Amino acid sequence: MPKVIVTVMPKPSVLDPQGVATAKLMKQSGLAGVGRVRVGKSIEIEFESTPDAAKLEGVARDLLSNPVIEDFRIETLP
Repeated sequence: MPKVIVTVMPKPSVLDPQGVATAKLMKQSGLAGVGRVRVGKSIEIEFESTPDAAKLEGVARDLLSNPVIEDFRIETLP
């Protein structure tokens, strides 16, 4: 069964309040050296057969992410 992981992250130019809060809490927990933290999401999809790459790209862009404020990356696993 082919598996695809779509990773969606805020664009670098977009403020990420969840990332800022997470970085602050990590530092307060004593974790040294924490810099910028960005929080996104990962969607794992299993297919019965190899998906159409163009359709998958369209779904990732139009359904799984907000192209105004987010970037996405598609990774196909063996």
